[in-house]
Amino acid sequence: MSDREDNLFQTPFSGVGGFRFDEKVAQVFPDMIRRSVPGYGHVIGSSGLIAKRYAQPNTVIYDLGCSLGATTLAIANQVTAAGCRIIAVDNSEAMLAQARSTLSDRLVDPLPIDWVLSDIAQMEFEPCSVVALNFTLQFIQQDQREKLLSDIHHALCPGGALILAEKIIQEDAQSQETLNELHLDFKRANGYSELEISGKRQAIENVLVPETAKAHIDRLTRVGFQEVTEFFHCLNFKAWIAIA
Repeated sequence: MSDREDNLFQTPFSGVGGFRFDEKVAQVFPDMIRRSVPGYGHVIGSSGLIAKRYAQPNTVIYDLGCSLGATTLAIANQVTAAGCRIIAVDNSEAMLAQARSTLSDRLVDPLPIDWVLSDIAQMEFEPCSVVALNFTLQFIQQDQREKLLSDIHHALCPGGALILAEKIIQEDAQSQETLNELHLDFKRANGYSELEISGKRQAIENVLVPETAKAHIDRLTRVGFQEVTEFFHCLNFKAWIAIA
């Protein structure tokens, strides 16, 4: 997997086209996500453990918005239920191409993996026991999110699990400001300049649209999940297990 440094925003952002998961981003994505999302590695590692616990024999496991396949790899190296296979889906051909080419030598006794180029909001899902949706729903149009989660719930076997990780916003302005500032401090501590921070923020505005934790939990409950349990929280990032 690429270990190139993320320097995409070392020149002023032009404002043309916004943020895209193209080949340039794919080349630096591991460094970008490590320096931008506190606890990312913990969420990925936990996703593998959760999948191992909830995977049911002879079922599909989905990694939706798989990017370079970090969650796919964690799941593939943890799940031991017989007859499972992973369907890793992304709408970026550049991300999928790099995932395919770099993960094969990092898999230990792996599950079969199908790499699929698709828009997850338009997919028809096979019956499945685990679905990972890590830092992906926030990029889906807000008016499509509930239907997507409803489709996932419908496809999950009884007792199956959805893993959902998201950037969130706080319900009160003061808490939001505090966590925003701490997140900026996190990026500065990881070597991003003020120009890079500003450029990334402008590029991703209106592309990544976060919601409150309550909005996520209420939606999961509405579509039918019986249990929603938070397993991660760091600054303005959270993750939950939702059981069908």
